Amino acid sequence: MRYFRKRVMRLSASPHAIAAGVAAGMFASFTPFVGFHFILSFVVAFLIAGNLIAAALGTAIGNPLTFPLIWAASFEVGRTVLGTPLPSANSAVAAADMSSGLFAKSFESIWPVIVPMVVGGAMLGLVVGAIGYVVTRYVVSAYQTARRTRFQARLETLRAQKTSLES
Repeated sequence: MRYFRKRVMRLSASPHAIAAGVAAGMFASFTPFVGFHFILSFVVAFLIAGNLIAAALGTAIGNPLTFPLIWAASFEVGRTVLGTPLPSANSAVAAADMSSGLFAKSFESIWPVIVPMVVGGAMLGLVVGAIGYVVTRYVVSAYQTARRTRFQARLETLRAQKTSLES
């Protein structure tokens, strides 16, 4: 995570573009469309004027350690919002067996799982993306300001040295 943080802060773009890209990546990671997170994050980042590299880095919030939590939370939020009853044994098995791929199951067996995950994932993704935007914008802005200040101080030191050598 330290690498991703440093990589994001060192991007040469405006704080808004970087933060919007990270938020787009975070949002995309909350959708159940594994394998399409990069593409979705690029589309969202493009629509909100975000940095595409930051969007790719923002998708790192979704990883093998966090996906089970994200999917369970997305499913529960979506199920609650849609007002669907607790899943039957068949849909619970389908939710637990997403690893076998979407094309291995019939459309009817995964539809009761995918719809709540899309709805819940979109809602959670918006919340997490908004928080990620605010935090990233603040951190990147502070980093870029400090970097500019350090650069100006070095430049002034070099100018002072050059002036003292010329006299």
